[in-house]
Amino acid sequence: MKFSVAIAAIAVMAASAFPIRNFHKREVGGILTCTGVNATGTCHYEVYELEKCHQLPTPFHANINTFAPDGEDFSCYPRTTDCDGICRSPTGCTFGAVDFNYEHKYDLGAINWDTLFKSFDCQAKKWSNSTSTSITKRSA
Repeated sequence: MKFSVAIAAIAVMAASAFPIRNFHKREVGGILTCTGVNATGTCHYEVYELEKCHQLPTPFHANINTFAPDGEDFSCYPRTTDCDGICRSPTGCTFGAVDFNYEHKYDLGAINWDTLFKSFDCQAKKWSNSTSTSITKRSA
């Protein structure tokens, strides 16, 4: 019995000395969406392609309270229009960037966007060495 425990301990130590071959880093663009506040109701998690408009499907279209991007260096811009729509608002059709640190990501109703949100796009953040603050690349 002691011999088998010793062999198992050696096998564990040997295995931990070798790098993990099938390790996968989490992909950038992961977002949790839910119909309810604080990640309740109907929820869906997906990794979205950056630099592309994404239409919110049913039941999230104009019915979303949780929009929670993962912690990687990217941010998203919720829109009041569908992907094929044209923004006609003089103040714009987004309230700005949402990233991991956005305070209302679990309660968009707090800013009255729970019934306005129809589509979004996301961009990688660019870092400036001189300012050490993040700058989000935003296409027009």
